[in-house]
Amino acid sequence: MKRVIVIGGGLAGLIASIQIAKAGVDCVVIEKRQYPFHRVCGEYISNEVVPFLKQLGLFPGHFDPPEIRNFLLSSIKGQSKMMCLDLGGFGISRYAFDNFLYEQAKAQGVEFILNQEVEKVEYAKEKFRVKTHSEELESDIVIGAFGKRSKIDHSLKRKFVRKRSPYVGVKYHARTNHPNDLIALHNFPGGYCGISNVEEGKTTICYLTNRENLKRFKNIPEMEKKVLYTNPLLETVFTNSQFLFDRPEVINEISFEDKDPVDNHILMVGDSAGMIAPLCGNGMAMAIRSAKILSELVIQFLCDKTITRQVLENSYATIWNDNFRRRLWRGRQIQKLFGNAFTSNLTVNLVMRIKPLAQSIIRSTHGDQF
Repeated sequence: MKRVIVIGGGLAGLIASIQIAKAGVDCVVIEKRQYPFHRVCGEYISNEVVPFLKQLGLFPGHFDPPEIRNFLLSSIKGQSKMMCLDLGGFGISRYAFDNFLYEQAKAQGVEFILNQEVEKVEYAKEKFRVKTHSEELESDIVIGAFGKRSKIDHSLKRKFVRKRSPYVGVKYHARTNHPNDLIALHNFPGGYCGISNVEEGKTTICYLTNRENLKRFKNIPEMEKKVLYTNPLLETVFTNSQFLFDRPEVINEISFEDKDPVDNHILMVGDSAGMIAPLCGNGMAMAIRSAKILSELVIQFLCDKTITRQVLENSYATIWNDNFRRRLWRGRQIQKLFGNAFTSNLTVNLVMRIKPLAQSIIRSTHGDQF
């Protein structure tokens, strides 16, 4: 019997487990992989999370993460505009940051079950039964932190899995000549590519493309030459970089459809609750914020016993929607402006001419410091 089971050990799951364990609650995290490992992610974190991370002793300052203050946007044809980021952020790889949080969670007494994937979750009589291929656990609370798409999404018959997504995500680490203080977003036909630096002088190159691009050219290297190189700035980056992976990290079926933050009494955090378009550069910060919101309510339910399960679920859904629903909607609308030659060129031209427009777009997808 466990008080809390967290399914998935990414940013949201790890930070939720740390906060819950700090409150003296028995907590176990089930993660299908073994730390450390890479994830498809832009690896830029908005500074809105810094006060919270420092308060918990979780800011990864010892990695000397690059401070990112400037943003470069380019159209498919390579027209570009540089601007300052009001709040800014920092760059750190998920390989380093997730592993750091994993070690911090273990130090707080969080139990980990690694290399196992949850296949089914059942809820009855105020208890959960969580089944992997080799064991079965029981708990009072289940937190879904299993990311963009999981077996559990299918077993729960969540609405978004019924609709196929056309998006594929690809990520590299590289050695290249990219300024430490800059995050760049380069458009290409059917997608866009984010580039920013992380720890140890490495650069993250992560792009989202339409699946049709990959189908058309059969393999990733050929697709990159025929599609991404349409943007001369991307061609320069790819041809002047030393890639550090034998092959890129790839994820299919990335969905930006609406999701419910509570499903069959499972409390969803991070991408399991909703995924913002990567071009907004705010997914990691949203995962951290949602973990904070949920953890505080779970502690009220389990420790303080001041709220019922129904109040817990309703309160979390309300607060989550208040914080993120509009930002996710804006992200989807902004994404429609990019990846198409006409609209991306028009948007970049407008941004070049109307500086307040660019700042307004950036601010609309970010939150305040917490």
